[in-house]
Amino acid sequence: MNLIQRFMYGRYGWDHLNVFLLALCLIFCILDTFLRGSVFYFLYVAVFAVALYRMLSRNIPRRRAENAKFMTLAGPAIRWVKLRRTIHRDKEHRYFKCPNCGQQLRVPRGKGKITITCRNCGVSFDEKT
Repeated sequence: MNLIQRFMYGRYGWDHLNVFLLALCLIFCILDTFLRGSVFYFLYVAVFAVALYRMLSRNIPRRRAENAKFMTLAGPAIRWVKLRRTIHRDKEHRYFKCPNCGQQLRVPRGKGKITITCRNCGVSFDEKT
């Protein structure tokens, strides 16, 4: 374990873009398994090489800039998926969107018809929980 820590010292490591690249690599690998002799093998190897290069890179500011650009593009989709997962798992609350500003509001279930006040803009609206 100490050998791996010493080897990775000063290198960039993992981030959201690398996780995305490895998921894309896995998809290309599966497609290559089913579609033999296709271009997916070369895409799989190229994406894996880029992910490995980014992980072992010592140019940390450049890799952070790449990840920041990726997060500006993919961040809203990632947040949307995480919110949907949270709403699906949370059985004790209902989630509403403020009609004025779009802020997500969480209220307890089973309280009947209540007045919800947005914390962000102060607008009140009635909803059934």
